[in-house]
Amino acid sequence: MASSTVAQFRCALYARVSTKDKGQDYTNQLTQLREFASRQGWAIAFEFCDTVSGGTAERRQFQAMFQAASRREFDVLLFWSLDRLSREGAFETLQHLQRLTSYGVAWRSFTEQYLDSTGIFREAVISILAVVAKQEKVRIRERVLAGIATARKKGTRLGRPRVFVSRARIESLRQEGKSWREIAEELNTNTATARRVYAANAILE
Repeated sequence: MASSTVAQFRCALYARVSTKDKGQDYTNQLTQLREFASRQGWAIAFEFCDTVSGGTAERRQFQAMFQAASRREFDVLLFWSLDRLSREGAFETLQHLQRLTSYGVAWRSFTEQYLDSTGIFREAVISILAVVAKQEKVRIRERVLAGIATARKKGTRLGRPRVFVSRARIESLRQEGKSWREIAEELNTNTATARRVYAANAILE
């Protein structure tokens, strides 16, 4: 942490409602998040709000939040609940939290007290999430490889001929805050392939 005390933390709030949540907006979330931040003595530096499905990371304010995090423009991200941050699935959601951690930014869920990397159990929380993410990654890799093996047995040629995607390059672009769409365009592939390579740590043909 850049700050030596909690009172000096610069806080960013993230709120989201889906377009399917008719008649709802993120005002109630923001009200509670602001009150909580105030009780903690955190100075609110940013408020990022999306009205879009959480099933994709291609959210304007979500991406803006990561850009600011990568520049260490705030110290802790406060969100109302984990499913407000992301509904992409366990692996992707945990990757988002680990990405914040890699930037040196803490995070906390308002409604889920155990999801807190700011307290005394910070290292334990991060370690547990890392193990869960690793196991999920292994399962995804196993499913991908099983699918490839099955397709090859059927004589199916996978993807475009001899298109190689570097996981190291993907990791570098992710650290720069690039979205999956931007990464796919830069590597001349599609988002599905980029995600599979990143998750499976494999080179696909």
